[in-house]
Amino acid sequence: MGKLANISGNEAVKAFEKDGWQRAGQVGSHLVMIKPGIRVNLSIPQHKELSVGTLRALIRNAGISVDDFLELLK
Repeated sequence: MGKLANISGNEAVKAFEKDGWQRAGQVGSHLVMIKPGIRVNLSIPQHKELSVGTLRALIRNAGISVDDFLELLK
């Protein structure tokens, strides 16, 4: 399993977009993303650095593994 660290909200959005997630709008400092066929929405804070717990929760809600997410970051 790879290591999650020092990932900004913007980098996370770009990685989730590669996995088919689409920007649906923004509420305050959180970008909301949706994916057709999936009932869960992702609410990604647009911070300079996301906490590891927040990032893991987003990855889990997206239905992918940490290793898959790290591949999407490349």
